[in-house]
Amino acid sequence: MVKGRERVLVIGLDGLPYSLVKEPGQKKVFSHLKSIIDSPNSCAICAEIPPLSPVNWTSFYTAQGPEVHGVFGFTCIDPAAYQIFISNFSQVKVPTIFDRLGEKGLISRVINLPNTYPARPIKGMLISGFVAQDLKKAVFPPPLFGILKNKGYKLEADTIRGAKDFELLLKELRQTLSARLMALELFWPDLAWDLFVIVFTETDRLFHFLFPALTEENHPLHNECIGLMRELDRTVGLVLERFDALPEPKRLIILADHGFTTLKKEVDLNAWLVRAGFLHYSRKPEHELDAGVISEQSRAFALDAGRIYLHRRGKFARGKVTETDAAKILQDIKAGLMSLSCAGEKVMEAVLTKKEAYPGATHPLAPDLLCLPRPGFDLKGKFDRQEIFGHFGRSGCHTVQDTFFFDSQGCKPLKLREVGQEILSYFEARSLF
Repeated sequence: MVKGRERVLVIGLDGLPYSLVKEPGQKKVFSHLKSIIDSPNSCAICAEIPPLSPVNWTSFYTAQGPEVHGVFGFTCIDPAAYQIFISNFSQVKVPTIFDRLGEKGLISRVINLPNTYPARPIKGMLISGFVAQDLKKAVFPPPLFGILKNKGYKLEADTIRGAKDFELLLKELRQTLSARLMALELFWPDLAWDLFVIVFTETDRLFHFLFPALTEENHPLHNECIGLMRELDRTVGLVLERFDALPEPKRLIILADHGFTTLKKEVDLNAWLVRAGFLHYSRKPEHELDAGVISEQSRAFALDAGRIYLHRRGKFARGKVTETDAAKILQDIKAGLMSLSCAGEKVMEAVLTKKEAYPGATHPLAPDLLCLPRPGFDLKGKFDRQEIFGHFGRSGCHTVQDTFFFDSQGCKPLKLREVGQEILSYFEARSLF
């Protein structure tokens, strides 16, 4: 008997918390996902730290942790010019699972995977996800651009305008949901693939701005948000129908990249560092990412989310901190942050050193300290905020714990990198490597 083609389908549900879908009332919302949710093969896992989409999806698709792939947050800094850059695919210098499968002749098709922008060649087809801005640069192979443009493919919802206009936000999220389904219909039918990845980021976008609306029945937008979640569930159901129709052998993995909870407060670490005397500005910042304000008197500064860097001599152009001084400064910052409270509630769950957070890390972008907040506190590293605590239009925030995961073969990874490792091992075990 001829052995069938091995196939793996990965469905990403960005930011979906395990506890949310397990609530009894939510099972009416997730009718198509009900069998998945109730399965003993579903569980809560932990996100990579910090629990941000670029960090975790990159860990998934490289099968490595941040200390190897080098993506530690939404942003990175040029130590000579003090310019902040948004993290993207160009900073990932290690092979992806798509590269490794492609070397063995296996084909991947990927839709809306975060931190794969700008798109680069793979053996297969790719539509980049967040932070994709230009559709032409977000696709491989290049002829996909014309096809998707003609079909009106929408890369991302407008969350800037949507943050102030929730009706617009919900409309935009429905449009991006339709775009994912359109791409599915383009990529799936010929079945000329081995690994298929489709990520729905609509969950994350909705949760950031309207998370309480999902759990509070008296919220004025509760019904609208539940309606969008039902639409997401129906869309995922269409993907599952296609998977069910595949011949064996096959494997299904559904995962989130982090959990979510209701936001209590945003906590700006640079505002705290200024007040504590560790950070000094040479002028008034022009915008929130204006790291050029860091003066030579500064001993430390923060980047999202919870990353603290010592202003080291030899690493940063204006840095003065020596190795002799470093240990004491780190100790003082850690002690201060561990005592930080808001309305009588402790903010930090832990403040980890580089060695504790990323054992063996030698990557130059690895932070000296990594702060892990208690659920409900969202750590920021802006340069234009004066207050440590505040609200800035969001009502939900990420968590390390409570990250949704399902595997039809019962694997229960500890972190996202292990999902990528499991996919590579699956194909290798079937003598396809």
